Amino acid sequence: MGKGRGLFGPSREEIWRKLSEDLHARYVEGGFWTGDRVEATHGEWTITLDTHAVTTGQTTIRYTRMRAPYVNPDGFRFTVYREGQFSEIAKWFGMQDAEVGYEPFDRDFIIKGTDGYKLRQLFSNDRIRELLTRQPNVHFCVRDDEGLFGPKFPDGVDELRFTVTGVMKDPELLKQLYDLFAETLDQLCRIGSAYAGDPHLKV
Repeated sequence: MGKGRGLFGPSREEIWRKLSEDLHARYVEGGFWTGDRVEATHGEWTITLDTHAVTTGQTTIRYTRMRAPYVNPDGFRFTVYREGQFSEIAKWFGMQDAEVGYEPFDRDFIIKGTDGYKLRQLFSNDRIRELLTRQPNVHFCVRDDEGLFGPKFPDGVDELRFTVTGVMKDPELLKQLYDLFAETLDQLCRIGSAYAGDPHLKV
């Protein structure tokens, strides 16, 4: 065992490679412009785990993100984060605060969406609420593209996305995050806000 591993535990690469084995996923080594990533599947969807860095001035912040593009037939979008986080996020999304009728979930999370009825349908799923509650930091949302420096999505294709500051190396939290994506995509299909088909889009 190397000194670095002894002091700091397994590396991100070791943990993510093991995660890819456990999920029967693919570990993809990065190149000059891209970092390593894990590509898992659920049905015909591809769920991608990677990191990316944002530089502002002389500060660089690294984020862990999980993403899954899907066909969104009705344009329903939402964002969920813990109470006290992302106080300015309402301005970004133009969404209304909502309660979905489950305490303490409504107390602990800020929930916003484009359709209050669809929000209640989505979060009526006990498993989704449980998996979100297990994550210490939450920014879970649907986006219509990858932002200023990423690809634009075709009409009718959106992205389910989870972002957290830092590099996630907790194996159980990572597995639960994959489970959250799988359950959410399935629930979006049940309520008519996703199609269970491949959107034919790589992220």
